[in-house]
Amino acid sequence: MAGSLASAGVHPGDTVGVLVGEPASIAPLIQAVWMRGASVTMLHQPAPRADLDAWAEDTFAVLDMIGAKVVVVGDAFARTMPLFEAQDTIVVSAQTLAEGAALEPVDCGEDDIAFLQLTSGSTGLPKAVAISHRNLHENAAAMVSASRLDPQADVLVSWLPLYHDMGMIGFMVLPMQVGAEAVCAAPGEFLRSPRLWPTLITKYRGTMTAGPNFAYALLARYLRAAPDGAFDLSSLRFVLSGAEPIDHATVDAVTESGARFGLDGKAFVAAYGMAEATLAISFSETGAGMQFDTVDQAAIELKSHAAPRTDTAARHLARLGKPLPGIEIRVGDGPGAGAKTRMVGELKIRGDAVSRYYLTPSGKQSLLGDGGWFSTGDIGYVTETGDVVVCGRLKDMIIVAGRNIFPTDIERAACRVGGVRPGNAIAVALAAAGIREEFAVVVEALDSADLESSARIKNEVSNAVYAAFGVSPRLVSVVPPRTLPKTPSGKPRRSATISIVETELAMLHGVNHQRAQEQVG
Repeated sequence: MAGSLASAGVHPGDTVGVLVGEPASIAPLIQAVWMRGASVTMLHQPAPRADLDAWAEDTFAVLDMIGAKVVVVGDAFARTMPLFEAQDTIVVSAQTLAEGAALEPVDCGEDDIAFLQLTSGSTGLPKAVAISHRNLHENAAAMVSASRLDPQADVLVSWLPLYHDMGMIGFMVLPMQVGAEAVCAAPGEFLRSPRLWPTLITKYRGTMTAGPNFAYALLARYLRAAPDGAFDLSSLRFVLSGAEPIDHATVDAVTESGARFGLDGKAFVAAYGMAEATLAISFSETGAGMQFDTVDQAAIELKSHAAPRTDTAARHLARLGKPLPGIEIRVGDGPGAGAKTRMVGELKIRGDAVSRYYLTPSGKQSLLGDGGWFSTGDIGYVTETGDVVVCGRLKDMIIVAGRNIFPTDIERAACRVGGVRPGNAIAVALAAAGIREEFAVVVEALDSADLESSARIKNEVSNAVYAAFGVSPRLVSVVPPRTLPKTPSGKPRRSATISIVETELAMLHGVNHQRAQEQVG
């Protein structure tokens, strides 16, 4: 396969775009790219009914940014090959790669780039995190230590997308690095039938798995309805939740529903990570179960202090464990940063697993500030025991009457309303729409077109948010499934959501204006 890439013009230092869906084909392809001293960029995959012209425009912008002249395409995406050829991009079929002449691997250095991990964030603008071989090694060693991974005994099971760091680094590259067994399925298969996840764990006696909070919510509902004896989850010892805020109610639900099938609640692990750190920053203690910090919401909002609180009004935040070996973390700036426990501020990290730069349309952009610290953009704190806790994203903060409210908390309250699709709510500040100190909530519902049901959901979401925070959204919008703008990894694109809100606000303004005119008449 490396010989085929060489014949296609792949040289040391080059970047190869990969548009392949089958995990079993991706694993050797990555190794072949590395044998050529090149780096891998997993391109975002077009959905079956996607607008290919729009997808192509975004993809060509990415290829131009990373300087990729060669793209490897799998059979599942063969319909895209003419689009690449029309742009004079060299396209190689993944199915023919093994027909090349054998080559010896070229030498490469620890600081040569192994991956360019795409991360669009909430803006949709292309950007890639440059992950070196040193970054990969350091993060792998830290994750093996923290998770107590045994390559001879552990079996990793995943359906996570391989164009996202948790799926690619955690469940493909890490097993390849240490020689562990991994069972990988395509994410679309899980989303079509959540039964796939527990079925694979049962069949292969999986010991380690991972997913975002929304996936555990789906799994809990499925397990609750499954008959006794349908699955055997007793082999699991490491069940990681990461990539999005962890809801204690979801953890309780999946633990309770999985108990019938041998799922051990102590197997759950909370994680903090990001592509800029290669993957993992911290894990909670293996075998201890998920732990939550209960704090005073008002103290965080008004005093930037996470004061403990134990009554029913307390906010539950997952304890994400201590930083992995080789990772340092601090809160805020200054010589005393991080010294004061429970001080809430921006989290900063440094270590050999942290990337040195982004690749952007305008060139390289350093990630690191003074002293080699990377500003994560996450707001959080450190507990007395050294556990990291994340409250939310700095740029997403909603400011109302001097209070700093995190949209993820509003979204969690909205998602508990009957009829709202789990994990499909986005809260946004209306400052971008010219309205100060107000916010809106957009939720998806299957019966959004039903006026009576939509009105009920709007009312109940507004009431749920007021009950939790003492403030009401200016607008609650109910939209059909798959309407909310999200990144390819499933995270909300809040800036893009503003356009939905502005449209509805304009409609409401028009209705109110017409009513006023009628009253005047």
